[in-house]
Amino acid sequence: MIRLLIVFLGLLSIPVSQVTVQQKQHDYPKDYFRSPVDQAIKLSGTFGELRPNHFHAGIDIKAKSGQVGQNIYAVADGVVSRINIKSSGYGNALYINHPNGYTSVYAHLEKFPKHIADYMHRKQYEKQQSEVEIYPPKDLFPFKKGDIIGTLGVSGRSYGPHLHFEIRNTKTEVPINPLHFGFSIDDKVRPDLRAIKLYGLDSQMNELETKQYTLRNKGSNFYPSKDTIEMNTYEVGIALKAYDQMTGVSNLNGIYALEMFVDDSLAFSFSMDEISFDETRFINAHMDYFERETKKSYYNRCFKLPGNNLSIYHNDEWDGVVKINKTKASKVKYVVTDIHQNVSESTFWVKKSSSDKDLEGKPYHYLLYHDQDNVISQKDINLFIPKGALYRDLQFEFLTSEENSYNVQSPIYHLDEYTTPMHKYFDLSIRPNSPLGEFKSKAFIGYCGKDNNFVNCGGTWEGDMLKTKTSQLGNFCIMLDTVPPTINPVKFRSILNGYRSISFKIEDNYDVGKGGKGMSYQGYIDDQWVLMTYNGKNETITYRIDEKLKAGKHTFKLIVSDALGNTTTFEKPISL
Repeated sequence: MIRLLIVFLGLLSIPVSQVTVQQKQHDYPKDYFRSPVDQAIKLSGTFGELRPNHFHAGIDIKAKSGQVGQNIYAVADGVVSRINIKSSGYGNALYINHPNGYTSVYAHLEKFPKHIADYMHRKQYEKQQSEVEIYPPKDLFPFKKGDIIGTLGVSGRSYGPHLHFEIRNTKTEVPINPLHFGFSIDDKVRPDLRAIKLYGLDSQMNELETKQYTLRNKGSNFYPSKDTIEMNTYEVGIALKAYDQMTGVSNLNGIYALEMFVDDSLAFSFSMDEISFDETRFINAHMDYFERETKKSYYNRCFKLPGNNLSIYHNDEWDGVVKINKTKASKVKYVVTDIHQNVSESTFWVKKSSSDKDLEGKPYHYLLYHDQDNVISQKDINLFIPKGALYRDLQFEFLTSEENSYNVQSPIYHLDEYTTPMHKYFDLSIRPNSPLGEFKSKAFIGYCGKDNNFVNCGGTWEGDMLKTKTSQLGNFCIMLDTVPPTINPVKFRSILNGYRSISFKIEDNYDVGKGGKGMSYQGYIDDQWVLMTYNGKNETITYRIDEKLKAGKHTFKLIVSDALGNTTTFEKPISL
């Protein structure tokens, strides 16, 4: 009994933050993988970093010279299990399964090795698709540790030369923080704590007031301008804007672990160890979605909304909400730790203000529940918002306004605010002002964004109502699109001697949002399909002259169609 008491007292002597972080550690192999690059690893993005609608699933390794083209290496023996060529997302990406049960992922590559590039070229022609995802036969492409598997690039949704690198559990495909696997990184820099945001909450977690404070540091401690912050509610949520940095790198990366103590008791914590793709959209409950949408500013919300099912949190019983009163200020302390155990802290106090005036919430028309289906049905509009689409019960504001602008074929329906996050798609059906006749096939549900730009959200007719699925609230109406895309030569001439490629800029009059379909394109030489690749960053499409183009005279044709079937054709004689 005495021995047990001694052990218990010994555990109490360990700092709480140390115990909590250790709870999430796993037995990852530290010496199995080599680096995928041949220089010191410098990161421009960390695992779990906050991104629009998703957590970053890997690490971004900066290019050695700031340019594309450096060699990328297999981190261990393995076989290629998947190869992607996409104009967005991961771009050119290679997936390698390893015997130890992990998969390494290399994305945004400039080039594959020649034998893989030739294989993918054949697959693109077989499928007559420029964007393909191929699962090659097992053991078709084996690699040894240290073999060159491609070169670093900017393909897909990449706006600077870097390697996006992941390690996943092969069986579950869950991404794991690569820095748990022993890669050597020079990091002696503490996390940078920038600001706090406090939310005065009612009993349903509706926000009644907010206050923000910039943090200033003295060594590893960061302080707001006010030592004690008064809020006019009895329950308070807090969010922290913080970044991780490392030696020799100016990038502001995402943090690894955070702990929040209230009156010296742990009230909330998380660490970025593993995040399933099935969970990643819960980021919109983890971060302050309003700040991201309006200011592109990323705050870690340190209180858990009822519909947030992320597994990064260390205790399901904590919700992080701070209970305050008028007589005694509550001490709040943040401890932010990077994966190399550099630590920063911030301490302040929160107290209930002396005011007895109750704060009022915003006006609303419907109360929608996060844990059950919701239906709004009116004469000319129907909404079905399923269970789990909301992160908390929503005081939903519903307004209608008439609009006489060109191409608008219904009232504009104001469905709450675009700054309200949604986790799932919901059904939206709208009836036009009058029958559209021959233009019915050219109708779509348009979303009016914050910059007054309409986005095509698609739609299919069910009787006399147009229906779509969308995952964003805001302003919607029915619109028409009868305007075909445009094709403008960027690099083209009829005599191609000396040319390695020809390219065109293709544009449409409406962007495409969730639920809508984008432009499609097909290239032909003498009516035979040829491979053309699209670059979404500059809206260009390119044909790189290959063996399909023989010496002599030919006819080149490019057909581009938008989501509503409006089509433009560019056709010219060419010779080589």
